[in-house]
Amino acid sequence: MQFDNYNIRLLQNSDIDAYYKMVSKNRKRLEDFFTGTTSRTKTFEDTKVFLAEMLERVNKREYFPYIIEDTKTNTIAGFLDLKNVDWKIPKTEMGLYIDEDYAGKGISTKAFILFCKHCFKTQGFRKLFLRTHPENYSARKIAEKAGFRIEGTIRCDYKTTSGKLVDLIYYGKLNDD
Repeated sequence: MQFDNYNIRLLQNSDIDAYYKMVSKNRKRLEDFFTGTTSRTKTFEDTKVFLAEMLERVNKREYFPYIIEDTKTNTIAGFLDLKNVDWKIPKTEMGLYIDEDYAGKGISTKAFILFCKHCFKTQGFRKLFLRTHPENYSARKIAEKAGFRIEGTIRCDYKTTSGKLVDLIYYGKLNDD
């Protein structure tokens, strides 16, 4: 998938150095709401194990990690993933984060909209959903621009890295919305 000078593609073993560098650089921004990622990528060796596990889950069609790649600089600008896949419906939860150098430039929104179309058309999902903290205004704005609707707020639904229980807003989008 391509837009402007960006490419969205599955994460590969060969991305290990760039992936580790991007997560390390953005760790402080990610740690509260991407606890799995930040806790599993503390060292380069940890990251290699984590990446191998992610790619094994791809083979089982349980998880799909994608990168947003800046084709001008061959840099990872962001990350998208499909998790909590339920092929019986079929539906999946979406995740997104962007490198701090690319934030606030509209790249996340363009990538997310394109990625949603891909998920419906190519992957065959009937429903996409995401969960976000009520104060994550950037994520909420992206979801709404992509046509997601608020389905509700679930109280005390997520534990941050610091151990705080927080509410999450659930957004959903159907393939015929």
